[in-house]
Amino acid sequence: MYLEFILTSLIVIATPGTGALYTVVMGLSHGKGTSIVAAAGCTLGIVPHMIAAILGLAAVLATNDTAFQIVKLAGALYLLYMAISIWRDASLFSPERDRQQRSALGIIRHAVLINLFNPKLSIFFLALLPQFVSAADENAILRMTEYSLAFMVMTFVVFALYGLFAAAARDKVLSRPRLMLWIRKSLAAAFVALGLKLALAER
Repeated sequence: MYLEFILTSLIVIATPGTGALYTVVMGLSHGKGTSIVAAAGCTLGIVPHMIAAILGLAAVLATNDTAFQIVKLAGALYLLYMAISIWRDASLFSPERDRQQRSALGIIRHAVLINLFNPKLSIFFLALLPQFVSAADENAILRMTEYSLAFMVMTFVVFALYGLFAAAARDKVLSRPRLMLWIRKSLAAAFVALGLKLALAER
């Protein structure tokens, strides 16, 4: 059962989404250390959804259309804000001396918000955990917590790998201005696409 959970989780985590994309942006723009911080921030963004699923609050998003729409639209707007920021920030993939410095706290804040405003993540936990934890289990909450923490560890590892691979390609990107511009605009477009996808998502 635990192996099935790991395989299911890895498939979901490895599928590129907003968190992975943000980690790649930070890896390309700021290098290895910053990509690790971004991966940690995206992982922390899972905590509210994990708690919501364990306490049953995710059921509200799954059944209350108004609550779902509010959180969903907030998430879509935030992704569009990220897209505009990336599009306009010409210093994003600039050399170290020309690039705007970003604090670890700021990076974590952005990463947490990206996941926080995604109601599909809460519903995912609500749908996933009961498949591996029986409601009849007297230690159900403990088991759900264990599975959720395992999911977070896997998320951090996979996202960190994404970021490290991006950081490894950073020097090649910085040496080619046209490629930098193309990547920056492509990443902005990807955030727009993910924002629109979230805005049009159904429960």
